[in-house]
Amino acid sequence: MKKILAMCLVLCMVLSLAACGNSKKETASTETNSGTATTETKEEAAPEAAATEAPKGSGDLVVYCPHPLEFINPLVSEFESQTGIKVEVIAAGTGELLKRVESEQANPLGDIFWGGSLSTMKPQMALFENYTSVNEEFVREDMKNVEGSLTRFTDIPSVIMVNTDLIGDIEINGYEDLLNPELKGKIAHCDPSKSSSSYEHLINMLYAMGKGNPDDGWDYVNKLCENLDGKLLSGSSAVYKGVADGEYVVGLTFEEGAAKYVADGAPVKIVYMEEGVISKPDGVYIIKNAKNMDNAKLFIDFITGKDAQTIIVEQLNRRSVRTDVAAPSYLTPKEDMNIIFDDEALVVEKKTEWLEKFNDIFTSY
Repeated sequence: MKKILAMCLVLCMVLSLAACGNSKKETASTETNSGTATTETKEEAAPEAAATEAPKGSGDLVVYCPHPLEFINPLVSEFESQTGIKVEVIAAGTGELLKRVESEQANPLGDIFWGGSLSTMKPQMALFENYTSVNEEFVREDMKNVEGSLTRFTDIPSVIMVNTDLIGDIEINGYEDLLNPELKGKIAHCDPSKSSSSYEHLINMLYAMGKGNPDDGWDYVNKLCENLDGKLLSGSSAVYKGVADGEYVVGLTFEEGAAKYVADGAPVKIVYMEEGVISKPDGVYIIKNAKNMDNAKLFIDFITGKDAQTIIVEQLNRRSVRTDVAAPSYLTPKEDMNIIFDDEALVVEKKTEWLEKFNDIFTSY
């Protein structure tokens, strides 16, 4: 009898343990699916979580960008492919996007500001985080991020774009030729308060036509505004598209905007102003207190890396800031241009004054 009772007790204990084991598995499954796993379940599930952990750089990135979509898309696609990060691009003019960053300082909705010339962005440096790219050692000396928050990623000369089907016998070699009465109302130019490339042209013409003294360049600006005949475009892309589409004979734009059409065989040409060309870097910046800070840093490193810089040159018609990536072969070498320089500190100091003065002159006609 004792043997029988002992056997029964052993059998009950085995059945009880088996039932507990089944119950534990069901609990772990149910709790994991509901998102309320206990500490015990987390410990058991940890090996599986570690095995499926997302790679570094996963998550989101919000990019404010004034570049055209045909420039943005190839680089964003490559970045997403390399990192697994999902990118949302908010595209608009430089001025509009800067106002957005200013208004969102208490709660930043963007992570990266990608675009905007240094002349436009330096006065707004406080809006951006200090970060030095891992690629800074490969950046040309004149393109180094010496400020801390202003990473350069392309080198862009200001140029005149000419529609060769419409220009006829009119000679265009520089700014002075734009005062030809036959071009009145046929010049594409953008509001410099809305477009950084247009503001760069204002700086360029002040220094070039003032022979190094910007105060002496306003007489030329006055005459040019008269020849614009009340036409001032609202965005950079409207300038080069307007010339390429034949809406305007000539346009004041940046090199890449015109170079794309040259590369595609459109009836346009690029003129580097004989009076002088200022070539300024375009930048990429991390917005202060960005929510996706680590991903923003990865983007800075990517866009200044050799792979992205090669895409920029070979597919997107821009000049690299790296010492190991040559400019597109069909673009005029910088040593063949009349390169001139501005006083960066003065340009920053005078920005508001110069924009207001340009607006006063333009609206007077």
